[in-house]
Amino acid sequence: EVQLQASGGGSVQAGGSLRLSCTASGFSFDDVAIGWFRQAPGRKREAVSRISTYDGTAVVEEPVKGRFAISTDNAKSTVYLQMNSLKPEDTAVYYCAVDILGAADWGTGYDMDYWGKGTLVTVSS
Repeated sequence: EVQLQASGGGSVQAGGSLRLSCTASGFSFDDVAIGWFRQAPGRKREAVSRISTYDGTAVVEEPVKGRFAISTDNAKSTVYLQMNSLKPEDTAVYYCAVDILGAADWGTGYDMDYWGKGTLVTVSS
C-alpha cells in the first residue's frame, strides 16, 4: 500500500520558519518526482515545489522562491520543505504528492499518482 505521510505543519508568526516532512512507503523512492502543493481557503490548489529523487533537480515556484527549499533523504524515503520568512499568505493546507509514472501535470496537480493527507500551516501577522 502506498502511503505519503506528511507532518510538520503548525502555527507561526510572520517571519518564522517551519519544516514539512513527507515520508513515502509502498513504492521505490529512487527515481520519482515528488513535491508539495498547497491550497488556501477559497483558493485554487497551487504547486509549491518539486524535486527529482534521481538527480536532485528541483523546481521552486515563484511565490516562494528564495524563502522555501526542497530536499530529500532518499535513504529515509522522505522529502522536506524548509519554509523560511513565512508570510500570512503562505497560510494553507500543504499536500505532498508523487509522480511515479512521469505523466503528471505539476502546474495543476492533475494525474499525480498519489497524494498525502494535508498538513495545515498557519502564519499570523
